[in-house]
Amino acid sequence: MRLVSWNVNGLRACVKKGFLDYFHEVDADIFCLQETKLQEGQIELNLEDYHQFWNYAIKKGYSGTAVFSKTKPLSVKYGVGEEDKQDEGRIITLEFESFYLVNVYTPNSQRDLARLVYRLKWEEAFRQHLVDLNGHKPVVLCGDLNVAHQDIDLRNAKSNRGNSGFTDEERGKMTELLLSGFIDSYRYFYPEQEGAYTWWSYMAKVRERNIGWRIDYFLVSQKLQENLKDADIHCNVMGSDHCPIVLELDI
Repeated sequence: MRLVSWNVNGLRACVKKGFLDYFHEVDADIFCLQETKLQEGQIELNLEDYHQFWNYAIKKGYSGTAVFSKTKPLSVKYGVGEEDKQDEGRIITLEFESFYLVNVYTPNSQRDLARLVYRLKWEEAFRQHLVDLNGHKPVVLCGDLNVAHQDIDLRNAKSNRGNSGFTDEERGKMTELLLSGFIDSYRYFYPEQEGAYTWWSYMAKVRERNIGWRIDYFLVSQKLQENLKDADIHCNVMGSDHCPIVLELDI
């Protein structure tokens, strides 16, 4: 089974930059999007053989997630309860026969960390959601988690320490999540791989020089460790300031 996750930073713009070519070429069983930045009726995708699930933000041109799956899920849930800000369209949970798939776009703490307190509260509720699911059947989590976990996960760790996406608090929440029974699939296969990034600033020459951050992830339940086949970062795929990430599972 092939799963793909991509923060498209505006799906309508990404479609104009070759999204559908990549979508058909990669031929994923499940394809997850973050930051779709649209409302219902603003785009129509004719994706033959895929069931489509959308979680729209109320605010126009903001946030939003989507999942396209060849297999029809047993159930679909949006958000995680009162602690999740439902109107930002950040979470979709699909239940399949042998696992849960959770697609997420984690809130950004903002440049001045104005939203850090909210972010940490949100993280706690989200982690509990994943732990609860994991108590029933294994979980595959994917999306833009808006955090570089370790120094190896961004180009300039020293100068970015304490900045949004690389605060001790955000990194600590990622550690807590992993210790709750989850595996960072990319680091499972490539624990010492440097220069493996999924997001680059739009500043001139930053992407060409690979000055990036790895903030997009596939995390899986430890129960699925033997099912892991490979993880990849399609860094050469353009169309967004993020690139797609891929997980291969034998499931």
